[in-house]
Amino acid sequence: MDDPRVPARPASQVERLIERTIFGSRWLLAPFYLGLILGLVALLAKVASQVVDLLGHVLPGGGTEITVGILSLIDLSLKASLVLMVILAGYESFISRLDVGEGGVRLDWMGRVGFGDLKLLASVVAITAIHLLEGFLNVERRSDRDLAWLVGIHMVFVVSAVLLTLMDRLSGQGH
Repeated sequence: MDDPRVPARPASQVERLIERTIFGSRWLLAPFYLGLILGLVALLAKVASQVVDLLGHVLPGGGTEITVGILSLIDLSLKASLVLMVILAGYESFISRLDVGEGGVRLDWMGRVGFGDLKLLASVVAITAIHLLEGFLNVERRSDRDLAWLVGIHMVFVVSAVLLTLMDRLSGQGH
């Protein structure tokens, strides 16, 4: 930690070059976010496929197939929203502020949300809950072992989310 009583020494050219290189390395993250955008496109294709499949079950299928289809769409939308939050918050946190231009729509939380505020675990808990519900709706096609694993994995995420929320509140970071 720098002592405020000691005057700062001027940085050498080598030190400034190293610091600029380190700071500029943040742009190495940009391809990761572009890859996540391609992941969103893949999720969009999956949604289109699921909608076509769901529509095929409307007339001949029963309520369970339709419910599972809708749950699959909800699952995909939660995953896509989570990916988008990571893209926007990550880019703004680590690379550069997003310039949406004049008249561009800027989401209220952009620029203020960090990775601790993403509610990442809450989204994962919701996704595992949907998978658990799909498992129980298809109970006749699932083994007891598979259902036990679904419940166990879901409970691990629930307990983790509760513990992280508790730690957040105890540290004074909670709202």
